[in-house]
Amino acid sequence: MMQQADGVTPIDHLALVGNFLPRKCGLATYTTDTFTALKGRFPDLQIDVYAMDDHPGRYDYPPEVTRSIPDQDRMAYLDAARAIEASGAQALWLQHEYGIFGGPAGEHILALLDRVSIPVIVTLHTILEKPDADQRRVMEGLLRRAARVIVMAERGREILERVYGASGRNVVMIPHGVPDRDFVDPESLKGRFGWAGREVVLTFGLLAPGKGIEVMIEALPAIAEQHPDVLYAVLGATHPNLVAHEGEKYRDGLKALAAKLGVGRNIEFIDAFLEHDELIDYLQAADIYATPYLNPAQITSGTLSYAVGVGKAVVSTPYVHATEILGDGHGVLVDFGDSAAFAREINALLGSDRNRLKLSERAYARGRTMIWPRLAEVAMREIVQMVAAKPQRLQSVALSLSPLAPDFSAVERMSDSTGMLQHSIYSVPDRRHGYCIDDNARALMLVSQMPTMDEGERDKWMTIYASFLQYAWNPEARRFRNFMNFDRTWCEDFGSEDSNGRTLWALGVTARDAQLAKHRHWAVSMFDMTASLSLELGSPRSHAFAMLGAAAILDAFPGHALAHTILARFGEELCGLLEEARRPEWEWFEIVLAYDNARLPEALIRAGHSLGREDMVKCGLSTLDWIVGKQTSPEGRFRAVGSESFGRVYAEPLQFDQQPLEAQATIDACSAAFDASGDHRWVAEAQRAYLWYLGQNDLDLPLATVQDGGCFDGLMPTGLNRNQGAESILALQLSGCTISGLAKRAESVAGPRSAVA
Repeated sequence: MMQQADGVTPIDHLALVGNFLPRKCGLATYTTDTFTALKGRFPDLQIDVYAMDDHPGRYDYPPEVTRSIPDQDRMAYLDAARAIEASGAQALWLQHEYGIFGGPAGEHILALLDRVSIPVIVTLHTILEKPDADQRRVMEGLLRRAARVIVMAERGREILERVYGASGRNVVMIPHGVPDRDFVDPESLKGRFGWAGREVVLTFGLLAPGKGIEVMIEALPAIAEQHPDVLYAVLGATHPNLVAHEGEKYRDGLKALAAKLGVGRNIEFIDAFLEHDELIDYLQAADIYATPYLNPAQITSGTLSYAVGVGKAVVSTPYVHATEILGDGHGVLVDFGDSAAFAREINALLGSDRNRLKLSERAYARGRTMIWPRLAEVAMREIVQMVAAKPQRLQSVALSLSPLAPDFSAVERMSDSTGMLQHSIYSVPDRRHGYCIDDNARALMLVSQMPTMDEGERDKWMTIYASFLQYAWNPEARRFRNFMNFDRTWCEDFGSEDSNGRTLWALGVTARDAQLAKHRHWAVSMFDMTASLSLELGSPRSHAFAMLGAAAILDAFPGHALAHTILARFGEELCGLLEEARRPEWEWFEIVLAYDNARLPEALIRAGHSLGREDMVKCGLSTLDWIVGKQTSPEGRFRAVGSESFGRVYAEPLQFDQQPLEAQATIDACSAAFDASGDHRWVAEAQRAYLWYLGQNDLDLPLATVQDGGCFDGLMPTGLNRNQGAESILALQLSGCTISGLAKRAESVAGPRSAVA
């Protein structure tokens, strides 16, 4: 447990994400060493390890691993994020390396980070100076999310600032950790490995092209000429990815090169991935450590750090990490690929015990500044500071319980002469994604519902949105198209079942509620021409949307035969679905939760009310009661079923990402429930859902932007999604219209009722 002197809450629980032993790679060793160092220095600290898994089921993880994350399974990242959130961890420490996370450039890890609300510290094991587009996007995502970034070389800080525009204030240089071992004479350990009487040069690490082993083999003839008994020990298994693609072809090629040069007796390949302590023993038994790596940009080398940590005389190429750690006379640097230089410098060190010992002692002194316990202390100090700096959530303040006045400003901002654009970047419309019929159908309904609107403006926008729906109709396919590019070309011949159902819903509402007769006549004509398509739809939600349109048509035209058929047929089907999926604890139409959930009971309630079918009303009310219960937080607030919940069989809903559409659907369904039952409980539930927009939610943050009628796109674990798309803006404005009308009807029935705080 670590605590600042000023009494800040101590850090006693940490989540650690990275590879972990027994997975065989340098990052697994590093993460495991980090865990061990933290536990050794802070024994009371709880550390939950989340191990990245490239072969699920292959590794026998130790008890220290809380769970593994299959690296290609994006949902597993979301599951891990939820586990971290629920665990009570105060911070997350991520070990980042390209190639260990799924998605382009490992982007899946961003999904995890976006869904945890605790501060994040990231150790970067690779920092690319020339990233491709995906690598840059992922790195910039990491930098935005991280409260602290650890680099293992000062060059890493410089690259982050120059290439990625990172803030140097959040970047801290902590060198690669090394074991705390005594300085020993190599001769005392050589007998264990059959090296007695020989001068030993060692290279270790996973074997792969780029390590420069060929350079050292080509240097061996000149070294062996002066030191006939020299042994070059190449310690490490072939990289698993290389083995998977070509077996041991690379290792065999190195052996063939040694044989060709006549130095077969001077080289030993030790094909093993060793346990930590045995690995250090090998290092301590060597006279010289060589790193002939070929990549000048290599920021980190754990093998080099270990060699310095135990006091080895090192001869290395001048990659970034080597240049920093071996500078000021702590090692010897030679040019990349220069076999003659390697031979010259190694011969000089083997020829002078005095010089070799002095170099070893200087390396050991530097290594003492890098031992794991010291690094654990430095890292924990950074973690404590970033947790202390985390903004505290403000206590919720009293909000006006009255609905916001209708405001068409944000809708108009997102609209043009074609219709309403789908998406925005913050509040600015994003034309790249064009238009969709779903949003234009909702906008058409909104213009019918808004109580105060200039009649000229109402006529203008009603016509624009209606024209979009009309143009979307494809008579050959007998379906509405959905997506339109910004240049007004259609993306498809017909849209999804949901988009067709929503369009019929909008036509029904317009036929009933449009304030000008010309729009009502147009809408009923379009409904009559197109609504039979609903009888060919298969999904429950598309049925529900069509039912809502049919119920509105019956309100205006009680004898409408097709509307009656739609309500009766699909109402029966919904009741049948409920019987099939129902369990004692599951009062729902499907075995999963999805989007727009409350539309299903709303459709049943409105169908039953229109048809005089009490059984449908009863079914709708019972399922609405169940979903409202699932959408209530322990604090009694509305909690929209998050999109992460979608598709999980018979599972409790998850908290994030909460979207405005769910609150609107609940408000509309509760309004229908009140009309059908007269129970004021539904008024209170609708008000509870409406207050979600105003800040009575899990994050105490308002989604509505009162000054312009806008609405943010959702609640994430880390805060608001500050984009303002059409769906969100329309959800807020339509919810306001519904809640205002509901409040008036409730007052006329039994006098004023207090709102739910």
